[in-house]
Amino acid sequence: NINAVGPSGTGKTHVCTGIGLAACQRGIKTRFATAAAIVHEMIEAQYERRLRRFQRQLAGVELLIIDKLGFVPLSKSGAELLFELISQRYERGATIITSNLPFDEWTGTSGDERLTGALIDRLTHHVHILEMNGKSCRLSQCRARRAAKTPLSRRKPAQTGRNALARASYMGSARAKVIAHSIPPLSNSSGRTLRRHPGGVSRRH
Repeated sequence: NINAVGPSGTGKTHVCTGIGLAACQRGIKTRFATAAAIVHEMIEAQYERRLRRFQRQLAGVELLIIDKLGFVPLSKSGAELLFELISQRYERGATIITSNLPFDEWTGTSGDERLTGALIDRLTHHVHILEMNGKSCRLSQCRARRAAKTPLSRRKPAQTGRNALARASYMGSARAKVIAHSIPPLSNSSGRTLRRHPGGVSRRH
């Protein structure tokens, strides 16, 4: 059994999916589902009076991967059904659990301290615990993409010559005078010098 615990984005689902794929390649009967989905299926089977048959199917799976336990709170009946499933598989089949909560916070998932304690007792017996702490991979990738795009997105075209003068005129005559004097004189094709004014360009006679 494996319990992978840690914050969101640290690769718990990714690692367990890889283990599941490797098991399938070796011919091991494997099933993958989120905790909320598998509990919903059991509740639905209970209403349709086929719960026992469905539980036998889950108990017969060689490797059962239950993902994201603790992300969605379970109802009392849902938590009881999940506990019953884990009890049926105890020391009979391999189970992998992923959760974003440490074990001492699992009570908030079911709302029943005794039930949670019994569930943890079975899940932590004959188990490998993977504490996957660290920064979120998704957040790190998002920041890396933004950092790569920032220099291009924030780059502004250089404003020189007439474009700078036109912008200066738009900004106002007071600032235009300063900008106009800071730009060196231009020459046209005939070699005559052109004088810049705040409102535009005129030819020197």
